[in-house]
Amino acid sequence: MKPPIEITAKALEEVKNILKNKGIPEGYGLRVATKGMGCGVGFKLGFDKRKDNDDEYIIDGVQILVRKSEMMFLVGKKIEFYDESDGRGFVFV
Repeated sequence: MKPPIEITAKALEEVKNILKNKGIPEGYGLRVATKGMGCGVGFKLGFDKRKDNDDEYIIDGVQILVRKSEMMFLVGKKIEFYDESDGRGFVFV
């Protein structure tokens, strides 16, 4: 099944770096989730184990976890990694 989101090569590289160097336990994947923001929906990333209500995707060797109930909010989104002199971090576009 095709993943509902796109993750750029730079973002995947950073995720792999975090998994390798920041003590993330074996068996954890990248959780892409939503969060309520007043009148809209925001997005968040974290590392977690797969749960029964998750869909799982593998993108370039990285396990991506998405809760089935949040899928409709994530379809078509892209995750990029911004790394410039004024800041760095993951960005949803």
